[in-house]
Formats: sequence, structure tokens, C-alpha cells
Amino acid sequence: MKAMLKFVVVDDEPLALEILDDYLKRTDHVHSVFLFSNAGDALHHLKDHHADVLLLDIEMPEMTGIQFLKTLPDPPLTVFTTAYRNYAFEGYELGVVDFLLKPISFKRFGQAIDKIREFLDLKAQYEHTEGLSANKDNDFIFVKSGVQRIKLNFNEVTHIQGLKDYAIIYTHTEKILLKGSIKAMLDIFPPRRFVRVHKSFIVAVSKITRLESSRIILNGHEIPIGRNFKDDLEKTLTG
Repeated sequence: MKAMLKFVVVDDEPLALEILDDYLKRTDHVHSVFLFSNAGDALHHLKDHHADVLLLDIEMPEMTGIQFLKTLPDPPLTVFTTAYRNYAFEGYELGVVDFLLKPISFKRFGQAIDKIREFLDLKAQYEHTEGLSANKDNDFIFVKSGVQRIKLNFNEVTHIQGLKDYAIIYTHTEKILLKGSIKAMLDIFPPRRFVRVHKSFIVAVSKITRLESSRIILNGHEIPIGRNFKDDLEKTLTG
């Protein structure tokens, strides 16, 4: 049975709040919804109340959504909602789950909720996962889950995403969630085969199908390239 989720929505536009409230009423397994048009009131609420998901506008008069998110010591899973496409990069930097561009359709909203559900399902599935047993001389590692060890071949991994305190390992057929930072993954995956391209992403070099100025395309995914990681990526590709 899917968990019932608690939502907090922050947006200074009344119409935007009304639309998102309507979408959530049409969404299954929603425990509660708290709507705020004022960032200060939302911060006060989150200090005393748990939320599973935060739907957060960026352009607000009192403080931006980016400033808002940075003030939270342990933010909920967050989806940015904004009319400005150029904030997507900063969203990735802050580890948000998704980025919704206004006007937001119900279909696109549902895709963001599906991403949240998928992460929470992975978290529940791998909640007893201890970590990785690595040997860089081999072509594989073992994921330790309770008393079991799951073999993971390096050539099956397409990329790794950091989200909150977890790392999601993507293969062509499945996703594996591990407790740990994206930085910790660098100590496990071979450096000549995997390169960090963003604060929140590591990619398998051999799986890159297209490289653009600010993003990488692989396995149907668009991976952002962080400004601080472009030189390392270039050295890896040309070395």
C-alpha cells in the first residue's frame, strides 16, 4: 500500500495555489495539503510540522524559493514550480526532485509525483541496504542488502544521482538506492570509466550518446553539466 503523503505548497500567486490544490485533490494517497502565499508563514509551519513533499515557487517577493530552501536544515522532497526556465540548473544544484514550468499541466504534475513515489518506493525497498563492497580491480561491486549481496556489474551502470542523503544507481533495467553521498560513490566506481559532471551526478563515460555545452544525453536521460566539472569531464574524454 502506498504511503499517504503530507504536502506543503508555497506560492505568492493565488491562482497558482488554487491550481496546485486542485491537482492534489485529484491525486491519490494525499494525507494533507497546507497552502501558503507567504514564505515566512510556510517557514514557521515547517519548523513545527513534518512534510513529505514541498511544492515551491521561486520568484516570491519576501524571499526566493532558492533562499527559502537553503534555510531548511532538512528539507522535504522538493519540486520547484516557476515561470522561469533559467532556474532549472539551480534546482539541480539544490537536489530538487523535479522542476515544473508554469503553466503546469496535470499530466506533467503527475510525472513529478511519480518521481517522488519512485524515490520513496526505492527507499523502502533498500532501507536495509548497508552499502557497497568494492574491488576496483574487478568489473563489478556487491551491494550489501541485509544478509544478501547483489552483484552489480560496472558495465551495466549508466549514471548515479545524488538525492538528499542517498545515491541512486541507474542501470539499463533497474535502479538501486544506497545510503550515502555522491562523493562517496567516487571512491567506489573506477575513475577512468566514471566521471563526476555535476554536484549531483556521476556518469559512465561509455554510455554518453551526446554531449552538449551544458548537458549530457545518455540512456534517455538529460544530465546537467556543472560549471565546476567541465574541465574534469574534458580531461576524461580526451585523456
